[in-house]
Amino acid sequence: MRAEIEALARDIRKSVALVQRHLNWDEALVRVDELTAASENPDLWNDAAAAQALMREKNALETAVNGVRTFLRELEDLEGLIELGEAEGDQSVIDDAESQIAAMKKQAATMELETLLSGEADGFDAYLEVHAGAGGTESQDWASMLARMYTRWAEKRGFKVEWLEESPGEEAGIKSVTVRILGHNAYGWLKTESGVHRLVRISPFDSAARRHTSFSSVWVYPVVDETIDIQINEGDCRIDTYRASGAGGQHINKTDSAVRITHNPSGIVVQCQSERSQHQNRARAWDMLKARMYEQELQRREAASQAIEANKSDIGWGHQIRSYVLQPYQMVKDLRTEVETSDTQGVLDGDLDRFMAASLAQKVAQKD
Repeated sequence: MRAEIEALARDIRKSVALVQRHLNWDEALVRVDELTAASENPDLWNDAAAAQALMREKNALETAVNGVRTFLRELEDLEGLIELGEAEGDQSVIDDAESQIAAMKKQAATMELETLLSGEADGFDAYLEVHAGAGGTESQDWASMLARMYTRWAEKRGFKVEWLEESPGEEAGIKSVTVRILGHNAYGWLKTESGVHRLVRISPFDSAARRHTSFSSVWVYPVVDETIDIQINEGDCRIDTYRASGAGGQHINKTDSAVRITHNPSGIVVQCQSERSQHQNRARAWDMLKARMYEQELQRREAASQAIEANKSDIGWGHQIRSYVLQPYQMVKDLRTEVETSDTQGVLDGDLDRFMAASLAQKVAQKD
């Protein structure tokens, strides 16, 4: 086996060892057995909330443990293939196995990072909102591009995307959109994406072909379930109904099925129009409001734990986090981590992992 492949395999095993250490590997194995035994108890679902919490912990821990085991087994199999190819003089087998080991290096780094997603809500699904800033059609088109970017990112990871609300722009793009992204660690991955995203380009809506700067805001918060108790006084809320905009059939367009809830003390506004009935949209909107209130509490805890006033701006709404320049040159740059790339089309097609990984690692480093 070539020296560089042996070195690569050692690096991969080091990453896996870090994952195992972070998981407290021996304790994790014991805990999986305990949770498996508890899940087989016929009385488990007498308490639905406790059962949901147990199954969520069990599934997350099993996913992590099985992922490590499978990964190490694949690495050993590839090393065996290289040895077999060397013994039989089959260079094609050697080359194929070596290329797969090289690809595993990036996978190991991702696995290592995902074990750091151990926050209270990191494993949850996520709500993602995009809002166009000032600038009319240009900003609304940029908001539409951002929504597409995150949808592509989610689909590449095998996540499911549900569109809950969309307010189209007057000429093109969108004024706002809310989607639910379903997948393991969806909120953990996306939580550092909240903030203002800046676009610089030659506007396709400007007949003089001038360069424009547009801003749109992204807000991410976790989907909470019944096991998390969020108390909201309905008297503090205003509930409005309106006709859903956009495609959806005759029923959606002709009845006041869409629901908007405003929480007056905090100023939080949520809206849903994805369901056919007002009752269903109202229930969804309440869930979204609870999620926003929960995310707000997580922010308060993080700000308190850091105890550094300057760091609070990294959490707050309206903080510019990333710049996307399409003209006069091409560059996407994260203003927090300094990570950048000239592959602007790849980023707009959902290649966001490098930015998310860097910002997540930065948050972990700040806590340490």
